Amino acid sequence: MRVIISGAGQVGYGIAEKLSQEGNDVTVIDSNAELVQRVRDTLDARGVHGYGSHPDVLNQAGARDADMLIAVTQADEVNMIACQVAHSIFGIPTRIARIRAQSYLNPEWQNLFARDHLPIDVIISPEVEVGDLILQRMTYPGADEIVSFEDDEVVVLVIEISEDCAVVDTPLKHLTDLFPNLQATVLGASRDGETLVIGSSEVLRVGDSAVVAVARDQVTRVLSLFGRDEQSPSRIIIAGGGNVGRYVAEKLEAGERNVSVRLIENNRHAAQVAAETLKDSIVVFGDALNEEILREVDISDSDMFLGLTNDDETNILSSVLSSELGCKANFALVNQAHYTRFAHRLGVDAFINPRSVTVSKVLRHVRRGRIRGVYSLFDGAAELLEAEALETSTLVGKPLKEVTMGDGIRIGAIIRGNQVMMPTGASRIEAGDLVIVFALSANVRQVEQMFRVSIDYF
Repeated sequence: MRVIISGAGQVGYGIAEKLSQEGNDVTVIDSNAELVQRVRDTLDARGVHGYGSHPDVLNQAGARDADMLIAVTQADEVNMIACQVAHSIFGIPTRIARIRAQSYLNPEWQNLFARDHLPIDVIISPEVEVGDLILQRMTYPGADEIVSFEDDEVVVLVIEISEDCAVVDTPLKHLTDLFPNLQATVLGASRDGETLVIGSSEVLRVGDSAVVAVARDQVTRVLSLFGRDEQSPSRIIIAGGGNVGRYVAEKLEAGERNVSVRLIENNRHAAQVAAETLKDSIVVFGDALNEEILREVDISDSDMFLGLTNDDETNILSSVLSSELGCKANFALVNQAHYTRFAHRLGVDAFINPRSVTVSKVLRHVRRGRIRGVYSLFDGAAELLEAEALETSTLVGKPLKEVTMGDGIRIGAIIRGNQVMMPTGASRIEAGDLVIVFALSANVRQVEQMFRVSIDYF
């Protein structure tokens, strides 16, 4: 696939890195010459200096032969114009734009992005995507990561295995006998820096980060089984009144749970905007790294601290400080992937990488076959995919034990209408089923082939 990426910042670079590693023909455009040179020096991708909204620059980047444009600069308007030019002049089939301003995303104006107006096929709003993931994790704080797909019948949890886990060192095939009617499948784990697919005859060990597919209505039971059943927080401190912090605070205010929110912001204008936007939350102007400010918002009596500023170091250090001052749990927004390696050791309970969230969103539209959802795990070492099985799929009509999938792939759940089935060797996938799949990065292409659209389908 020939892909043009406009914007070589953290998001654009992350997308280019992933797509180029998979053998796609990638060209990155940016107005910053240093960022363009970084792409040329470190990635198997072309770099073009200029603005992605300019026709001559897009032409230089190979727009006439491109299959997709991904516009992810910091400026919404540049991204929108780039998509318009890509459509009107070059006829690029798929156009994806990053749009941050919430005003553009108001449902009242959704017709703005129709093909006859601003032809954008997919809108990425990292702040909304990240905010929604944070809210999900707050609902089930015992999980390190929670992945939901469009069907909403199955979620996938990443759970750190501790000594309190009831299934440590127990062959996974015995789980059904020990816990009747359990609708959960262990798919894989990150162990000592290596990502593994876990089979039914294997065991989980203390220290593993296990990947578990779970029927939605059994999430609480599974977290309890794994020793991670924790109460949702009701007293929350947020550091950062930018797009993510305000979005999370607004959603918490609008939610059904009775939640107390206090927000800290060190920029006076941003603090004022937050105070005017939020109805019930208390906004404090100050630095989240200042102990006196944290004591002022009653950090010692709080259930959770969210470090959601634009600065990774502030998020990590303020999270650690909040715990030292008595906060029960903390959560940090971390953009630099290498920071996550030591964030846990410093005392950060959980973190989220906005770049990973955005890459996952884009991958859904890059993947071939009937792939409906994609989420990248463990810094790209593995992927979760939700795919629709067609009549021509190699999976359809035979017991799973007779299907050759390789060691790097494991099926986590089969969804047929509103029915969720955890797979066994005797399970058969039917045309129209949705299938949750865990695959190591080297095996993703094989998953695409399993769900590819054959000419016989038409």
